[in-house]
Parts: sequence; structure tokens; C-alpha cells
Amino acid sequence: MMLVGLVEEVTAWASFPSHHCHRTQLSSSFPAFPCKDGKHHNPQLLSLKQSLSPQPTNRAEKSLCFHIPHHDAPVPHVEPTRIAIVYTHPQLIMLAVATMAVSPLHRSKMGSWVLLLVLLALFGLNLSHLLMDGSLSTEYSSAIGDPGMKNPNVRVALEAWNFCNEVGVEAPGMGSPRWADCANLYCPSIDDSLGRNPLGYGCKCKVHHKVNDTDNNLGAGDKFPFVGFESYTDPDLYATEKELYLASLCEVNESMKPWQFWMIMLKNGNFDKNTTLCPENGRKVSKIITGRNFPCFGEGCMNQPLVYHNYSRLVSSGEENDSLIGEFYGTYDLDANLSKGVGNNSFFSVSWHKNISTGSWIFSHRLTTSAKYPWLMLYLRADATEGFNGGYHYNGRGIMHKLPESPNFWVKLTLDIKHGGGSNSQFYLVDIGSCWKNNGEPCDGDVLTDVTRYSEMIINPATTSWCRPDNLVSCPPYHISSTGEIIYRNDTKHFPYSAYHLYCSPGNAKYFEKPYDICDPYSNPQAQELVQILPHPEWAIHGYPEKKGDGWIGDSRTWELDVGALSSRLYFYQDPGTKPARRIWSSINVGTEIYVSQAGETAEWTVSDFDVLVSGEATPKGKGSY
Repeated sequence: MMLVGLVEEVTAWASFPSHHCHRTQLSSSFPAFPCKDGKHHNPQLLSLKQSLSPQPTNRAEKSLCFHIPHHDAPVPHVEPTRIAIVYTHPQLIMLAVATMAVSPLHRSKMGSWVLLLVLLALFGLNLSHLLMDGSLSTEYSSAIGDPGMKNPNVRVALEAWNFCNEVGVEAPGMGSPRWADCANLYCPSIDDSLGRNPLGYGCKCKVHHKVNDTDNNLGAGDKFPFVGFESYTDPDLYATEKELYLASLCEVNESMKPWQFWMIMLKNGNFDKNTTLCPENGRKVSKIITGRNFPCFGEGCMNQPLVYHNYSRLVSSGEENDSLIGEFYGTYDLDANLSKGVGNNSFFSVSWHKNISTGSWIFSHRLTTSAKYPWLMLYLRADATEGFNGGYHYNGRGIMHKLPESPNFWVKLTLDIKHGGGSNSQFYLVDIGSCWKNNGEPCDGDVLTDVTRYSEMIINPATTSWCRPDNLVSCPPYHISSTGEIIYRNDTKHFPYSAYHLYCSPGNAKYFEKPYDICDPYSNPQAQELVQILPHPEWAIHGYPEKKGDGWIGDSRTWELDVGALSSRLYFYQDPGTKPARRIWSSINVGTEIYVSQAGETAEWTVSDFDVLVSGEATPKGKGSY
């Protein structure tokens, strides 16, 4: 049987989906051509024996063309399925790995494996060829709804917080500080009067928005357009309900578990100690009494920002490259007029557009501090689709439908830093957040006993190590080496002080190891614990930066980080004699915290190819299988 006929038969059974305005391409060595007869094969295709004759030849330049029918439906989320196609003849074995876009909504795993096995049987490949490089060993799978940011549809939300991760007071005319941009790209085919598609892949795409201004402008006390959502008058409670409402509009149900959106987090570091807006380690207090210093220009310094929105719109960079582009931007200065420029005001923006060559979204960020707002934070977050996200005590929404657990997960992303944000910019290559009690039990919403746990890799080379032999209070009680050896912080010969920026203990702990310092008790709705690490050979074994400057300005990189393994080595406080907590992470973030800048500072960076990969108990060879 010829290859074309066989693939026709098997792929029809495996149900390939619509893939609008795109060609199904086997690999860069096998370019796809328009199917001129409207069938699932290309008449130009030679038989396999002809293309791989014993004559001297370069690589075979023939292809299969799957002319997938176009439908007036949103472009489906696609998941790559690797298919090994092996050509054999007396002198040569050629292996081409084809990545075919197959929607999990239309494709069963059995269909993919049947296709693979039939091809293997056809060309006589021994399975040992694959087993030799571990290709059939346990693989990692994506834990997020938009693996590698490849979805052509937009799912982005923005949340803004005051110092203690609450709302406090809404900004004038802005509504509750939750916004969303969720848009589907529709690409119906353009056929001639006979139902043929003479151009092969011509399209006229449209944008269908799931969220509008009425939704985004909702504020405390406003009635939601649909039943099932409570119209709280308390701004804090209303914001959490608005997040659930927007998520219901954006939700994608094409996979086993629904997901909602990437989350942009914006936070104001001003704290007015004359108010009682923020609890102390989760406990409401009648008066703030602390020796800690916080920026605040006076009454109203903890305000929410002015946020403006350029909704996703269609752009084209070629006949077959229609995509979407959009932006959120704004300022904390309530009297600012951004139409005249940023000036000396604070400013933030996050825009998104497609990298046409890779298919990934590129999220471009800018954050500028000012004299009135010297401490600002801006992150792109992959949050859990339900439950308590890192730093919050309510049921949130996000994009991670499977929560990663130490030690079995990786994070992959491309980070390009244009401007660093000054010496006080704590730029996080990756920031992971979770929540468990000091007795090891998972959090349940009780802010008096729940503890937010963070681990953050700071890659700004200007960030120094506060953990030193003469300042043990800023070091964790011990370090766990890559071989499992426990090294105590008073072991000045072996403890890697320069691997840590700062460690601080949760304020509700009962059994501190002296010396100790508690984390800021006001900047979360409950107690928190931080482990902030720096580039160091101790972490490089897990794919993290080895030395200062790695991945900084002018050194754009695609990182493959064994976050699960590293996070399993970190010290986190737990009450003596209790069962070790499961380290399950509900938030993974990238971005910066410009910490009390002396002057207006600006950070600019892009993030793309973001993915969170989880596995079973098996450990992948090398850096995992993507």
C-alpha cells in the first residue's frame, strides 16, 4: 500500500481537526503544499521508494498535504503529537519527527498511537531505536491550558492590588480592579462559486470578543448580568466575585479540565500605617504599631490604578498570518493625563502579539515608578484554575488545570529583559507561590493559620546577598545540597551564603530557630514565608542561572528550569513532629518588584513560550521531553 493511502485511511479514523489558515506540516524538511485536487494527499508526492532510492541524494523534499476543511468556528487549541516516520533502505535510515497539530477535542490518544504503530510497522522500525534515546519513556505533559502560549485565541486578565492583596477603595471611574480581554479568532474559508479554494488557504478572519466594556466596568454593588454571582458592596469581596464572573465568560472547555486566562498582576507597595486596611499576619488590628518603614505620600497613597484597555484586534503579516494584538496600560497617579505622555508619573503596560515564526504569544511589559509610587510590582502569572492562588485567601481562576508538585515539574519560558528597573528591581526569573499551614496541612481559608509560601529567583546582578556569615538572621536555618547533605548556616566553611538573597520566617510560627526575622506581616492577607535565591552554581544543576548577569539585559534566553527539583531542596518552616507538607504550587510568576526606588525607574521585558510541565514519578533524561 502506498504511504498516501495508508495515511489517508488512518488519519481519517484519528479525526484531524480544522486548523484555520494553516498548513499541516510534517517538519521543516517536508514543506506542505496546497492540495490542488482538494483531497488529503498531494499529487506531486512520489512514492516512498522513489524518494528514497539508493541514488546519492540530499534529504527527501516531498510532503504530504492534509487539506483540512475550514469551518466558521474558533481556531481550536492544539496539542502537538509526535509521530516518528522512519525510512529505510540499504545505505540509509532517515528519521523525521513530525509534529501534527491535533486537537484533544477531536483526537483520541489511541488514534495517534495507531497511526504511529502502523507507520513503524510499515517501515520496519524496531522499537529499540526509540527506546535508545528514551523517547517512549514517561514524558512531561503541560499543566496549563495554553501550552507554550501557542493558542491563537486571547485569554488575558488583569488584577490590581493594594499593599495587602486587597482592593480597599476602587479608583474613580474604573470599577472593580479586575479586567479581561478574551477574544476568539474566527477564520472561515473563502471558496469560489464551485466550492473550491483556488488559493489553497485564503481566509477572511474575524474577532469575536467574549468580554465587553459593560463587563469590565462593573464595580462594587453593581448587579452582574447573569445570575449566580453575588453583588457585594464590599470592594474586596466584589473583586473576587468579579474575577469569577469574568472567568465564566472566558472559560475554555475543550480539554478535560476547563481553564480561563493568563493573569497579569499589578500591585502598589505604598502602605499607610495610619489606616487599618491591612491585617497583621492575618489578624485584624485596631492600630498599626511597627518599626518598619513603608513608602506613603499621605492619605490615599494605597489607591488603585487608572487602567485603560486596547481590546484585541486583528493584524495581518502576510496572506496566511492573521493574528490578534491587544494591551492594558495605565498609571497610579489619579491626576495624570497619559495622552500628553508619561512624564514624571508612574506607568505600566502589558501588550500581547504573536511571534509568527514560533506561534507563541509575546507579552511585552513596562513598569515605571515615580516619587509618589516608588514600590510597584508587575507579574505575568500562571494561576490555578480553582482554589487558593499564591497570596490570596479566596477561590481564584487562572490557567493551570493541573497543579505542579515538587519535585516533578519543570518551567519553560523565554525571557528578554530590555531595561532592568534600577538597582532595587528584584526581577524574578521565576516566582512560585503556594499555601500550607505550619503543621503541614493544606490551607483552608483560615487567615490566622494559613501561610503563603514563596520561592523567588532574583536575576538582577545588582541584588546582593543579605544572607552572610555576619547576618545569619537573613539565612535559612540550613541548606540542602544537590546530594542531599544538610549544611547549617553557622557552618561558615560550607554554607553557600551567596546563593541566597533573603530568608524570612512566617509571623505565626511557634518554634523559631534563632536568630530569626519574620516576613513583612502586612503585605499578604495572612502570614507569609519567603525564600529568595540568587544565581549560583548550587542552582545551576537545575537549569537556573549560574552567575550574576546570566539572563540579564542583552542575554535573552529560553530557560528550561527544573523548578520541582530545586523547590524540593529549599527550607520551609514547619512545626516539629508534623508530617512534611506536600509542596503543591498554585501560582508561577515572572516579572519584577521595583522595591522603593530612589528615583523614577523603568523596567521593560518580554515573556514568551511559557509552559509548566508535570510528570509522574519517572524522571526524564536530559531536560525532559517537551
